[in-house]
Amino acid sequence: MKEKKYKHSFARRLTRWVMVVLFVMMSALGYLIYHLSEEFIVESSASLFHSNMKSSGKIICDALSDVSVAVINSVYDIEQHVDQPEQLQAIMERIVAINPRIRSCGVSFIENYFPQIGRTYCPYVCRQDSLPQKATIDDYLEAEWFVEAVAKDSAYWSAPFFDSRDPKSALVAYLYPIHDRKGRVVAILGADLSLDFMTQLLQQQDSIFQKEAVTFNLTKDGFFNSYVIDKRHGQYITHPDYWHILKGSFFVHIKDADTPGLAQELKEDMADDNVSEDETDKVVLVNRLKSYIFYAPLEGTNWCLALSMPVTALNVFGIIAGFIMLMIITFILMVTFFVSRLAIVRAASPLKQLAATADKVAMGQFDTPLPTIKSGDEIHLLRDSFENMQHSLTSYIKELKEATATKASIESELKIAHDIQMSMLPKTYPAFPNRHDLDIYGQVMPAKAVGGDLYDFFINDDKLFFCIGDVSGKGVPASLVMAVTRSLFRNISAYTQEPNHIAIALNNALSSNNDTGMFVTLFIGVLNLSNGHLAFSNAGHNPPLLLTDDGVSILSCDANIPAGVASDWEFTLQAIQMKTGESLFLYTDGLNEAEDSRCLQFGMENIVSIAKRTVNQPQPLIEAMTTAVQLFVGDAEQSDDLTMLAIQYTNPTTSSNTSSDHAIQPEH
Repeated sequence: MKEKKYKHSFARRLTRWVMVVLFVMMSALGYLIYHLSEEFIVESSASLFHSNMKSSGKIICDALSDVSVAVINSVYDIEQHVDQPEQLQAIMERIVAINPRIRSCGVSFIENYFPQIGRTYCPYVCRQDSLPQKATIDDYLEAEWFVEAVAKDSAYWSAPFFDSRDPKSALVAYLYPIHDRKGRVVAILGADLSLDFMTQLLQQQDSIFQKEAVTFNLTKDGFFNSYVIDKRHGQYITHPDYWHILKGSFFVHIKDADTPGLAQELKEDMADDNVSEDETDKVVLVNRLKSYIFYAPLEGTNWCLALSMPVTALNVFGIIAGFIMLMIITFILMVTFFVSRLAIVRAASPLKQLAATADKVAMGQFDTPLPTIKSGDEIHLLRDSFENMQHSLTSYIKELKEATATKASIESELKIAHDIQMSMLPKTYPAFPNRHDLDIYGQVMPAKAVGGDLYDFFINDDKLFFCIGDVSGKGVPASLVMAVTRSLFRNISAYTQEPNHIAIALNNALSSNNDTGMFVTLFIGVLNLSNGHLAFSNAGHNPPLLLTDDGVSILSCDANIPAGVASDWEFTLQAIQMKTGESLFLYTDGLNEAEDSRCLQFGMENIVSIAKRTVNQPQPLIEAMTTAVQLFVGDAEQSDDLTMLAIQYTNPTTSSNTSSDHAIQPEH
């Protein structure tokens, strides 16, 4: 036999899978080391940055607190001299003189509070060259800050703004309402704080960060940027480039980097005063540069202190560790490939021998010797399994031949049983060619090779004896009961002409020693062909259809019990008068209970409907029923025996044979 050739050997595929798995595991390990080193650097740097930002934030908050405390401490003195304009100017000068953080201070009165002075009055002092100097504020009544402060009637920090005296220095004012002795708001005390000190402070912080980063070769100059922003809309309060102050928005300069929605999450976190320190670092795009953002809220304000730096500034150590790990992985993979390739090829060589042996066994050479394997592993176990398979196949082929012969014998016997069973039933029509007072037609279709349905009829003393029955169950047992029932019907009918007596005798015979519990539903009838009188008795069978000139109806009959269920049952006798041309249609439940592929039954409605549309003659009626039920069932398997019998009473006066001396049997 020619040896088979394969494009891919088992050893090669196994080696490839080993290498793939090893590569994935080593790559995962390298990535883990890289990721852990990156996280360590980020966390260490974040701790350093947060510590410095806390120090800077404390300085800023202390400066704001100094101004607010100075204003609050002056409120009582101002309210005591609220009606003495000449004293208020001196108070303003004293506030500016003793508080170096305050750039300017003034108290703005409501309209016409001092009518003798004018419509507005605002004693105001501004620091120039480190000395307090008097100044004036002319029109402030319509200013937004004044209107809002009067309406709020509470102290608060104003939004940052630029003063006309210095368009490059942003200011923020602490506003406090002044009340008269009646508790009415009559003025607003405001102290301005220059934000230049915050810009200088943050520049010093950036310089410290930059020096530390350069020391460790983390980044180049100019990558660190610290600023104070408004948490609500991202406006820059301070910025290294002064033209961004109060003009640009931090939120405009950030976009999502690796995680969608992170920029929006950053905005929400900055607005949250309760955000924890561990959550204040995000990776976003800042001016199209992927950067870390570290931030911390400033207590008592709507501001946030933020620091941005490129991601690459913290990834140098991780990149170096990743490169070293890549070199190590490459070396390990090369060594593993050669070692595993050699070991796998040697271990898989016995499989080729087993494959060649299996091909010979598949061709029927069950005695082919198997290779000797001394490894004692799974391949040795496979060799033993092949040996067991050889023995099992030999036994199986022998048993299969015997089973095939037995099956052929059984099928032959069933064919003979089928032919015998069918020969017992009338099948030649017309059944009584010499009679013109009767038309009869029957048909049986077993669900298996043999079945349990039966019908029979014969004429004795000018009377038609007929029956139709359905044995419980199917197959050979039912066929045996069917044969017994048909013989009992013939024998009992020879001694009595009463259908109920026939049913009683037949039931007692079947009930005796009925260990299997099988039973038969029967409809037994005797039709007097001379006058059309029909006597019948029902034993649990489907009531037949009566076809008359007035239409189709279901014959009313007592149900009783099936034959063979209980002995000594008194079956009822019923009778009707049939007219010339009327027909009786009898059937088993294989007709009305026939099911299609959806398990829907043919049903009585279809039976009655077809009977109404069909010519009132036995053979066309049964053929129409057969065609209809086959179309309804379709490809579904026949689940039960189907038997039908139709009898039409014609004109009794035209009978050519009225002899009553002998029974007339139908031709089989």
